[in-house]
Amino acid sequence: MIIVTSVAVLGLGLIGGSLLRRLGPDHDVRGYDRDPATRAAATAAGFQVAGTVDAAVSGAGLVLLAAPLPAFPDLVGAVAARADPALLVSDVASVKAAPRDLMRTHGPGLRYVGGHPMAGTERSGFEASDPHLFDGATWVLCLEEDTPFGDWLAMARLIAGLGCRVVPATADEHDRAVAGISHLPHLLAAALATAAGDNLSRKLAAGSFRDGTRVAGTRPELTAAMCDSNREALLGALDGVQATLAQVRDLLERGESLLPVFAGGYDARLRWIGFGMGGDRFVLDTGNTADLRSELLALGRAGGHLDEVTDRELHGWRPTP
Repeated sequence: MIIVTSVAVLGLGLIGGSLLRRLGPDHDVRGYDRDPATRAAATAAGFQVAGTVDAAVSGAGLVLLAAPLPAFPDLVGAVAARADPALLVSDVASVKAAPRDLMRTHGPGLRYVGGHPMAGTERSGFEASDPHLFDGATWVLCLEEDTPFGDWLAMARLIAGLGCRVVPATADEHDRAVAGISHLPHLLAAALATAAGDNLSRKLAAGSFRDGTRVAGTRPELTAAMCDSNREALLGALDGVQATLAQVRDLLERGESLLPVFAGGYDARLRWIGFGMGGDRFVLDTGNTADLRSELLALGRAGGHLDEVTDRELHGWRPTP
């Protein structure tokens, strides 16, 4: 199995900067960011930082694209220009179909495995980066029909080694899922934040308002780029919540209790909280690859994950059927 030792991190914001900090002690890591102030901050923090994409990528076995999605075409083009067939590329974008398609267009010769760590805060920039950001985090690794399986296993090994839970999924499956549990909450937080439209409301706003609007504190251009790149799936998620709100409005107009709505939400949240309890541990043999790809995708769809990857075995957890 391929073992990644040298890494280039392109983009040193919250996620990229955290990767630079986390990978630094055990890997040969170089960072790059197009912002000179960010490069200076990362250099001052003691990390290897290159002044160009080419200098960062030179000699690396893995390139991690951690810049905002609008920067991907230029970055992928710059990486592809090196034309090194041994180079493996992954990314941490919060949508997966768009970067997959960009890679196929701008870097068709590159070996690519899409990824998305389900970790972050409403803060941004290198100053917000934290080497412990990924501790115990779920990390989606995309397994498409054209994904080189050995490269996927190499990425799974690296990510599991960071203490993350690796979830196999296709890009389209990922985007449908995150539309409801990530992108829609950003939209709802933005809408809710406008409810405090006068000073009395701002004075009285407390815990529920704070928690419900937390992600509205994310830089708008980052949230917009994320949601703009997942329009179709987000429309589906939005239709679902609008149906619930229409039910709320109908109950209010008829003078009926909202208990059914709150009871449904209460039950759904309890199911989410209890989802990781119980379940079964398992071990898969990497030597038996005939059905392994489909078995891993089925694991992801069921809500399971891998947490240890060795030369011969995949260790993980799956929920009880």
